Amino acid sequence: MDFALTDEQRQIRDTFARFVDAEVAPRAAALDEAHAYPRDLVVRLADLGFFAMRYPESRGGLGLDLATFCLALEEIARGSMSLAGCAAMQALMGTKFLDLLGSDEIVERLLKPALAGRRIGAICMTEPDAGSDLGGIATTARKVDGGYVLDGRKTWVTAAPVADFFTVFARAGEARRLTIFLVERGFDGVAVGRSIEKMGVWALPTSEVAFDGCFVPDGHRLSREEGDGEEHLRRTLAEIRIITGAMALGVARAALDEATRYAGERVQFGKPINRFQAIQTKLAEMATDCAAAVHVVRHAAWCRDQGLPHHQEAAIAKLFATEAAARVCDQAARVLASYGYAMEFPVQRYLRDVRFTLIGGGTSEILKLVIAKEMTR
Repeated sequence: MDFALTDEQRQIRDTFARFVDAEVAPRAAALDEAHAYPRDLVVRLADLGFFAMRYPESRGGLGLDLATFCLALEEIARGSMSLAGCAAMQALMGTKFLDLLGSDEIVERLLKPALAGRRIGAICMTEPDAGSDLGGIATTARKVDGGYVLDGRKTWVTAAPVADFFTVFARAGEARRLTIFLVERGFDGVAVGRSIEKMGVWALPTSEVAFDGCFVPDGHRLSREEGDGEEHLRRTLAEIRIITGAMALGVARAALDEATRYAGERVQFGKPINRFQAIQTKLAEMATDCAAAVHVVRHAAWCRDQGLPHHQEAAIAKLFATEAAARVCDQAARVLASYGYAMEFPVQRYLRDVRFTLIGGGTSEILKLVIAKEMTR
């Protein structure tokens, strides 16, 4: 097991690091304050090949592994968690099932333009009464001549206000099992609700999506057969958890960098505060959390890339990296003291944004159950 980066991985990481330093980090605060989807930066990510990384060349992709993808996403999150959320949705959750299950026509008309940044995708899974509990999903798909009629309401749909198409999980057939559908924004019976005001990731719009007698043609049922949605979701969920760990690592690094810089410049009692043991201890704990997060995320990605069992590893990576990032951001705010509470400093944004990673892909409480279940199989 060798986690040393290849020349290609270093080149890709450095390319995205330079992009973030030059074009993302300087605008991060303004992007959030505008509460607007950063479409121009999404297009720039497409130009850099980010959305195409995980897809095969036959689909217009680059065919790169998950470990390389995580390196790039970590850099994006270091600059802006909002942009990282947009990027992750477009590169994986919003487009993955089109690649796995879509027809050639769907791939050409929607997937390839999405990888080029010309179409935006979103996934509709969470409902008002169904989050971690997939059994609570109530949206239905009733079979009719030539297709299905969808009825139900989804919430916390990332990028919904700007999405061109939605991957929707609904219950179909007599067994009412989860089935995956592709719904285009222009279909009758689709209504995107108002944006949800959130604590953080302000430039990543999120809203409800309602389906009221929405007709979906047979060709837009992505599932090979009715009821196979949960199995496809389980295979993808591990990847979602690993990349969420990478995003958490990115914001943790940003918080550590800011705390380290501030501690070297802030003078109290005649010397920089990084000369005081109390501050040194905090910085050491933050650095340790970041270093450990690097290894659990890379190990999980490596297992996935090698085709090894990785569901437990993915849950561990997501659990540790996100909780570690939350600790790092909290400690950074403590190092900055009152300035950690000031809107003019970025630490307050890191503190708000990191909570985004604690929720998506499974809460820490759910992940502990997943890990224990894998251990006792």
